Amino acid sequence: MSVIVTDAGFAPAPEAVIPSLAELTPEATAVDLANTDDPAALEGQLDRLTLIRVGFPAFSDGRAFTVARRLRTMGYTGQLLALGPVIADQYTMLRRVGFDGAEIPDEIAARQPAEQWQFRADWRDHHYQAKLRA
Repeated sequence: MSVIVTDAGFAPAPEAVIPSLAELTPEATAVDLANTDDPAALEGQLDRLTLIRVGFPAFSDGRAFTVARRLRTMGYTGQLLALGPVIADQYTMLRRVGFDGAEIPDEIAARQPAEQWQFRADWRDHHYQAKLRA
């Protein structure tokens, strides 16, 4: 089981089978990307996808941050979730690069309750780079 984390807190993750990039069919509206997948492979398909999950094999592997940023730069407007063992300390950066939230294992949710994630939900208030650009 897993938990969806958003600015609103925790919610149970729906149990759905989501295809990988290699298994993606024209009918699919969701896809799981590995942190090594090239988002350009989804060019021309982003408008029909409503959910993209980008895998974090470990909290210390940040390549998925780049994948998320590229998807948003390419124009993806659907739900974008980090998938895997990310930690609450990373939530602010997840949101800044374009993730809408994260799908984390139950074990991490038990160790880091919703309050720890929500503490970082004010990511816009402390985004000094955006303030400098304004």
